[in-house]
Amino acid sequence: MTIDHIVYAVSDLETGISEIENLLGVRAAIGGRHPDFGTHNALLSLGPRTYLEIISPDPDLAVPDRGFLFGIKENQDPHIATWALQTDSINERADAAIAADVQLGAIESGSRQATDGTVLTWQLTDPYAMLLDGAVPFLISWGDTSHPAGAAPHAGELIDFRIEHPDAESVRRAISVLRVDMDVQQSGARRLVARIKTKRGIVELD
Repeated sequence: MTIDHIVYAVSDLETGISEIENLLGVRAAIGGRHPDFGTHNALLSLGPRTYLEIISPDPDLAVPDRGFLFGIKENQDPHIATWALQTDSINERADAAIAADVQLGAIESGSRQATDGTVLTWQLTDPYAMLLDGAVPFLISWGDTSHPAGAAPHAGELIDFRIEHPDAESVRRAISVLRVDMDVQQSGARRLVARIKTKRGIVELD
């Protein structure tokens, strides 16, 4: 499986878009709203089927009973909250993970309407699970929907992704169950770091 997208959480979407534009040199395109999750987003392509999602609370939506998606808060420092793995066999992968005690949660269906009126649909494991503070990814399948990276402005190529975590061994075990080989470093604080090759050179985002 490959990295589908990286979730970059911000308090205010327009501010987040501008900050990422200053960093990567490309302005993200508005994606849409998630009424069930209380959020809205903007996207940048990091490859043919990989993208950066800038996401924040939507002030025009009610706060869901479970809170904002991915544990996002209205006042927080911008950071990579979590990440997603792309799969065409989400049921089998999720069942195998749960059998190995990697509790990704139930598979849910999601949708949003793009600014051009197109409706995107997908399936994903519970995005509220946030195993090991989001260091363990959730799974997503786009089915017959066109992948969002194809329509997003191209900001560069994701060339590396690493995880720093106080419990690195648990993270390594969990992602190995998901058949992911990734750099996981022991650290005093949890940190997800994406290295992106842009026209400005290599940029690190965390």
